Amino acid sequence: MFQLDEKELEQLGAKITIREIKQQPLLWKETLDIYFQEKERINHFLTELHKYGRVRVIFTGAGTSAYVGDTLLPYLRNKVDEDQYVIESIPTTDIVSNPYEAYKKEVPTLLVSFARSGNSPESITAVKLGEKLVDHFFQLNITCAPDGKLAQGTKEAKNSLLLLTPAQSNDLGFAMTGSFTCMMLSALLIFDSQSDELKKQSVEQIIEMGNHVITEEAKIANIINKNFNRIVYLGSGALGKLAKEAQLKVLELTAGHYATIYDSPLGFRHGPKSFINEKTAVFVFTSNDEYTRKYDLDILEEIKRDSIANVVVSICVDQKTNYSGDCFLYKTGNALDDIYLGFPYIMFAQAVAVLASLKIGNTPDTPSATGTVNRVVKGVTIHECL
Repeated sequence: MFQLDEKELEQLGAKITIREIKQQPLLWKETLDIYFQEKERINHFLTELHKYGRVRVIFTGAGTSAYVGDTLLPYLRNKVDEDQYVIESIPTTDIVSNPYEAYKKEVPTLLVSFARSGNSPESITAVKLGEKLVDHFFQLNITCAPDGKLAQGTKEAKNSLLLLTPAQSNDLGFAMTGSFTCMMLSALLIFDSQSDELKKQSVEQIIEMGNHVITEEAKIANIINKNFNRIVYLGSGALGKLAKEAQLKVLELTAGHYATIYDSPLGFRHGPKSFINEKTAVFVFTSNDEYTRKYDLDILEEIKRDSIANVVVSICVDQKTNYSGDCFLYKTGNALDDIYLGFPYIMFAQAVAVLASLKIGNTPDTPSATGTVNRVVKGVTIHECL
C-alpha cells in the first residue's frame, strides 16, 4: 500500500488518503517547528488571559476535530496550572444545540477550536454564541485552512489568536488523518507543562514510531487479511479517547461495512463485550504506564482465553511485560507518556482502516458511495439563539 506508485493508488481510489497517512511523521516535525516559531506570540496571548484570573478553557470541534480535545483532556488537565486554567472538552455540536448549558456568562472562557476546513456551520456558530453569551470570551483557533471561515473570522475578532498547522495537513481526502494528528500535536505543545527539550525529544520519538508503521505495513496487511467484519478498539485514559477516533476511521472508510465499537478495558466487560463474535478483531492501545498497562494486558489475555474473537492484537511499546498473543510492537518510545503514544498508535489505526476499505473494494478517498456523508458537513440548519 505505502509502496505502490501513484497510478496504482489512483486506480484503487486511495492515492490521497495513503499519501496523507504516510506523510504524517514529516508533518509532526513541521508542527514542532511552527510551535517554536510562534511560541512568543502564543505565550503573549495566554499571558494576557491571566489578568482575568482563572480561565475556563474549552476544547471544541465536530466529529474527529472534537476527538482532538477529548483525547488531550485526560492528560492536559493534570499538566496545566489549575490556578490559571480549568480545561474541558465540549463538541461544537453540543455547544450549538445547548449553548446555555455549555457557556457560563460570568466565567472568562477561552474557546480552543479545532477545525480542518474551518467551514463547518457548528464551528462558526459556536464562536458567535460564545461572543454573545460570555462576558469575557477569547478564541484560540487551531486550523488547517488559512482561507476557511474560522481562520478568516479570527483576523477580525478581538481577543483571538490563529495558529495554522502545516499546509499539507489540510487533508484533501474524505477522512481526517494528518489534520487530526497535527491539530492535536499543536495543542499538546502549547498546553503541556513539560520543558521544550522534553517536547522536542518526544516528537522525535513519535516520528520514528510513525515511520515504523510505514515500514511494517506487511504486518498490518496480514491482520486485515483475516476473516472478520467487526472491530473493537480499547484503551485507557487518553488512549481510550483515541479509540473513539480509531473506530470512526474504519466506519468512515468502509462506509459502515465493518461494525465498530470502542471502550476502556475495564468498561468493556460491563456489557459491550457482548459485541464479540467469531468474526471480530480486537485491538488494544496498550499503555506505557506500568499500573494502567496491567488492566490492558488483563483484557487482552482474557479475550484470548475466551477463544471467540478471530483477531486479538496489542498495539504497544516493547516493555518488560507484554501480551502473550499477537502484538504490533514498537521498539522505541518506552518512556513516552501515553498521549504521545497516541500519534503512532492512530497511524496504525488509520492503516487498518484504509486496508479494510480496500479489502471490501471500497475507495478510501471517496468512501461514501451514496454521497450522504460529506467531507465538510452539509444540511445543518442553524436556529437563532433566544
